[in-house]
Amino acid sequence: TIIGFIVGIMRLSSNWLLSRTAYVYVEFCRNIPLLLQIILWYTVLLQMPRIKQAIELIHGFFITNRGLYSPRPIYEPGFSTVFFIFVLGIIISIFISKWSKKRQEKTGQRFPVLWTSLGLIVLLPIVFFFILGSPMSFQYPVLKGFNFKGGMVIRPEFIAMFLALSIYTGAFISETVRSGILSVTKGQKEASAAIGLKPTWIMRLIIIPQALRVIIPPLTSQYLNLTKNSSLGIAVGYADLVHGFGGISLNQTGQAIECMVITMATYLAISLIISFFMNIYNRSIQFKEK
Repeated sequence: TIIGFIVGIMRLSSNWLLSRTAYVYVEFCRNIPLLLQIILWYTVLLQMPRIKQAIELIHGFFITNRGLYSPRPIYEPGFSTVFFIFVLGIIISIFISKWSKKRQEKTGQRFPVLWTSLGLIVLLPIVFFFILGSPMSFQYPVLKGFNFKGGMVIRPEFIAMFLALSIYTGAFISETVRSGILSVTKGQKEASAAIGLKPTWIMRLIIIPQALRVIIPPLTSQYLNLTKNSSLGIAVGYADLVHGFGGISLNQTGQAIECMVITMATYLAISLIISFFMNIYNRSIQFKEK
């Protein structure tokens, strides 16, 4: 979604280089089959150095042809309190955002929601983290013999699937965002500029909120496609739902039809849940006639 929004706005940029770069990215990525992109990224990752020649990106992070090794967080007593403060900060920020919107509609005054939310979600948990004596440590990966010991690893199969799905789906979402922005009439932008709003404010406060009404329905379809396209990870050996039900369970039980039905039902349930929440959000941003 982030890639799609950035590229979609770049496509409409007055800067020729930005708009052409975004155009090439969209046309290149959405016209190459996703399966080929997954295999391409997987092949590139397999060309990374072997364990003995691992590249240390930053302290404790190593990239090899077996994946990305990184420190493993170890949660100690007291960390649950920090996590509770973090969740509480998110909930309070949501209520503050709704209150601020109603206040602005009544008085026209803006409340610093962004900085308040950052303070509640980021700063407050950090303060409690140090007050409680930093209740989290890290176990760093150490090269011993022919492999790393300790830490955690993200396998190349997952990285390849993640990169391919992100780039491929981002190209489609960018076109959805671009069409949504173009659906807002020029008069909205001109009127906003006439009253002295900055270009960034015009995009954030005027254009995007109106464009969302056009963006959300096709965006829901892209999320559903993303969920179903994740099943292609089995092509590079990623252990997803298809691998679990259609591979391991099928080999152990021998019940092919039942395993496939369970797999299909799982994807159907996930898709229906995504559609349910996206439809709720879509209804919340639509114009309400009085």
